[in-house]
Amino acid sequence: MAITFRSALRQAVLQFKEAGSDSPDLDAAVLLCHVTGLDRAGVYANSNRRLSEEEEVLFRELTRRRRGGEPVAYITGRKEFMGLDFMVNRAVLIPRPETELLVETALKLMPAASTVVDVGTGSGAIAVSLAFYNPGALVYAIDCSPEALAAARRNAAENGVAGRVFFYEGSLLDPLSGVLQPGQADLVAANLPYIATGDLSALPGEVRLFEPLLALDGGGDGLEHYRRLIPQAEIYLKKGGALLFEIGFNQGRQALDLLHPSQWKASVVKDLAGLDRLVVAEYLGCGPG
Repeated sequence: MAITFRSALRQAVLQFKEAGSDSPDLDAAVLLCHVTGLDRAGVYANSNRRLSEEEEVLFRELTRRRRGGEPVAYITGRKEFMGLDFMVNRAVLIPRPETELLVETALKLMPAASTVVDVGTGSGAIAVSLAFYNPGALVYAIDCSPEALAAARRNAAENGVAGRVFFYEGSLLDPLSGVLQPGQADLVAANLPYIATGDLSALPGEVRLFEPLLALDGGGDGLEHYRRLIPQAEIYLKKGGALLFEIGFNQGRQALDLLHPSQWKASVVKDLAGLDRLVVAEYLGCGPG
């Protein structure tokens, strides 16, 4: 006899706890929602309903994958970010809630009609969110991975902003040559890899074993990509424009040292946990220091 929603959830939660999940109740609920097509309220409201045979088989398979450490977002192929729904796969990092700080800060700084660059766009979470919440923005999204760009294009289309987000393949701001004029951009946003190479082996298994290494490895001290980005941002940003980039919890001081005070007015914004998370830098437009 098929099991009820309540029993399925209970069994999955126990299994996920044994496997070391940090959010076993949420994981179980999200997977059951995915299988049944209901939202969480619907799942709990119908707790005595029984899964069909097909639903039960699928739910057991998905819980098996989660017990093996695979992130829920990759299992369902979806992830919420900034109130929007994004398709994700193993070619892109899963959007993190802490990255919403970058988007929220950028939206406050962007003029109503903005030219914005999103470097290392991945799933397109930042680019799509900026375009969605600022209808006057034109966003240029760059990634070195064609697979990531395919996912980002789909997310732009699904969220209704494909006409205002333009995608380019290449390294950092290199693809903008001939696309944007020097001094044209109001804002450059970047969530580039910032994990030090030596720290990759200490990452949780569900990150280290499933998410793309290319999107994690930030070189020796984690800031190598930003060292290369900053001189390029000085070319494309207008005077008074902003550079925003996400960093690790202990990289604030080092990150600020990358920004010459004759050219940048910069500060570190902490996240809700009180940890370094975001560098916000105004370009003073003074040329080489």
